Amino acid sequence: MHSLVPRDHAEAVALFRATVIGALARCEFDHGELAVEIRKLAKRKFRAPGRRATKQFGASTLERWLYAYRRGGIAALHPSARSDRGPARELTAEQRKLLLEIRREHPGASVSLILRTLVLDGRLAKGAVSVSTVTRLYRDAKLPRGVRPSGHTRLRWQAEHPGALWHGDVCHGPALRIGATTKPLRIHALLDDASRYVVALEAHHTEREDDMLGMFLAALRRHGAPGALYLDNGSTYRGDALRLACERLGITLIHARPYDAPARGKMERFWRTLREGCLDHLGTMTSLHDVQARLLAFLDEHYHRSSHGSLFGKAPAEVWSGATMRLVDEPTLGAALTTQTRRRVRKDGTLDIDGKTWQLDESFLAGAIVSVAVDLTGGEPPVVSYDDRRYVLRPVDAVAAGKTRRKPPAPTAASVPFDPPGALLDRLAGRPPRHRPEED
Repeated sequence: MHSLVPRDHAEAVALFRATVIGALARCEFDHGELAVEIRKLAKRKFRAPGRRATKQFGASTLERWLYAYRRGGIAALHPSARSDRGPARELTAEQRKLLLEIRREHPGASVSLILRTLVLDGRLAKGAVSVSTVTRLYRDAKLPRGVRPSGHTRLRWQAEHPGALWHGDVCHGPALRIGATTKPLRIHALLDDASRYVVALEAHHTEREDDMLGMFLAALRRHGAPGALYLDNGSTYRGDALRLACERLGITLIHARPYDAPARGKMERFWRTLREGCLDHLGTMTSLHDVQARLLAFLDEHYHRSSHGSLFGKAPAEVWSGATMRLVDEPTLGAALTTQTRRRVRKDGTLDIDGKTWQLDESFLAGAIVSVAVDLTGGEPPVVSYDDRRYVLRPVDAVAAGKTRRKPPAPTAASVPFDPPGALLDRLAGRPPRHRPEED
């Protein structure tokens, strides 16, 4: 599948901001609760697009993003150009030495605290050095801010209703013996938080973002869209394609904190159940089809029908039956999972997209570089855009093209006489020109 990425850096920044405050934008709070949640969010660190260092955002900034997002969606979060754009101020050798020594001796101090203290002590003039300049200095010197230990009370939590939150994860199963070689087994799953119902379960040989997107798309078509998607920090779930698709569909994408395995406890508990009841007893499997059939049998005949302790004795299928999902039609899915790419049209009017060759019937576009809109859902063929016009591609059928009889060119009207060899022959033979200008 073709990679789905933001159109430019502005959309990448807007998508990042929507990711930061997305969960707050889709929740209803009582009086005072929103301010508490924003203050908690202001204490967290985030890595903005194109940045290697993490940073914190103030409560006022997060609040401004939140209300802008509620008013205009992701488009309202696009950054505007700086009014003071220009060359950055440089640090002197004395300032650089002072700032580096302070960071080495006090790694837990923030940049703003360091600058404020130096200004109050009279060692720096107010406004002489900006926070971003010092942040870049520490980043280049590989002096990140130290993390202070803080107490954390873990609470048992659950989504409000079925369909509000889905968990996604991958489990490594036993390798499959296929012929003389072995191939890895990766089980991809989507689990509803409130009902523990498995909305999707697929066996693959790989662990890629394309596999996750394909399974997620099938679950959307079968059940509808959840309110949020809760994933870990693996590369399978950190791609821009999944993040952008969720944002366009109005689904909040949430990632667990790194190195916080207990936060994924519900998903890990399901993997334990799946291993004990199915994966550890697969025996000698030779194909993904055999594994997939056993996985679905385990779900339908045992897991979904068995009582669950965290559901007060109810079965996941019983709780899931009361889910109210937001249905997503095919045009909406196609718009959310449509990406743009550029291709050069060959002389025979063909071009390749994701390993498949497509035919363009407009011969005048041969050799041109065109923009192609690719629907990752597979519902519509790719469409070429050129000079504000759209041309639908069709799959290449070389055999049918070889049997196509071309019509002979239509006879043209009498053209202007033009015979260079004949004119030279007449001159050599001493004959008068064939076409003499008319005399008045």
